[in-house]
Amino acid sequence: MNQRLAVSRRVLMQSGLILGASALAPRMLRAQAAPVRMAGVHGSPVENAWNSVLHAALQDAAAEGMIEYTFSEGISATDYPRAMREYAEAGAQLVIGETFPVERQGREVAAEYPQTAFAMGSSAPPAGDNFGVFGTWNYDGAYLAGMLAGRMTQTNMLGSVGAMPIPEVNLLINAFAQGARAVNPEVRHQTSFIGTFFDPPRAREAGLALIDAGADILFGERIGTADAAKERGLKAVGSLIDYTPVYPDTVFANALWGFRPILNAIVADVAAGNPVGRDYTAYGLMKEGGSDIAYVRGVAPAEAEAEMERVRAAIKAGTFEVPQDFSEPQ
Repeated sequence: MNQRLAVSRRVLMQSGLILGASALAPRMLRAQAAPVRMAGVHGSPVENAWNSVLHAALQDAAAEGMIEYTFSEGISATDYPRAMREYAEAGAQLVIGETFPVERQGREVAAEYPQTAFAMGSSAPPAGDNFGVFGTWNYDGAYLAGMLAGRMTQTNMLGSVGAMPIPEVNLLINAFAQGARAVNPEVRHQTSFIGTFFDPPRAREAGLALIDAGADILFGERIGTADAAKERGLKAVGSLIDYTPVYPDTVFANALWGFRPILNAIVADVAAGNPVGRDYTAYGLMKEGGSDIAYVRGVAPAEAEAEMERVRAAIKAGTFEVPQDFSEPQ
């Protein structure tokens, strides 16, 4: 098992010096008659943060007997519809993946196989009875991490490195900037998009450019951003998984996302014969236990941590909602 995947599995199951991880422990389903036959179509290698979160949850569900899991990784956009079709033809009851770059084609495939359930990471609505969607809404954790960064910055300039300006990515980056400005109105924020979901060297170069422009804390929506911060001796925030064990002196906070609550809801519908043509995103929110912040105590000022924890508690209680901004960061 590669190091990044091992880290993502560990942080979703236990707590250590990093706080917040225990909230993402899986919610167990009641026993079902037989495991659901499912396939994962990963557009990036499973070491990519987003895919590693899905892959870990799917492996755990398979180990528990909830599903039978097979997968392909590194599937290009041009080849993605073919992979979806092949798994449907092979008898998969459920296909899980990501149609962010192939929204129209993904829905066309689902329409061809009405007896197969498809649940895809997507920025668009569900379609029909058999095409469900889910979003990566760990923006609550990004907002909270932004609150810490806003109190820590010395230059009042923060930088974010994202994949591309799709709604899911925009939401996360905007939340980070909003959290910072909520505690420090003087904060300025710049964003660099690398144009792909997995290219760590390119993310590193984008991070270095943001640092050269004055940023002293980076938010890494993409893997590789923390390498730039480490190289320059600065701090960074991770996304989706806990990067702190890999970058112990660099990454001080992480906006975690857990797929298991979403997976449980999807599999429950498939096992019960219910339509899956709905949006499962909400199961991944912080107030549902699907996302959180993990941070190392003592890096940010104590008063900043206390302030952030008050907001965190309010989010979980449903008394505070982080504003949703899907527009492209400026």
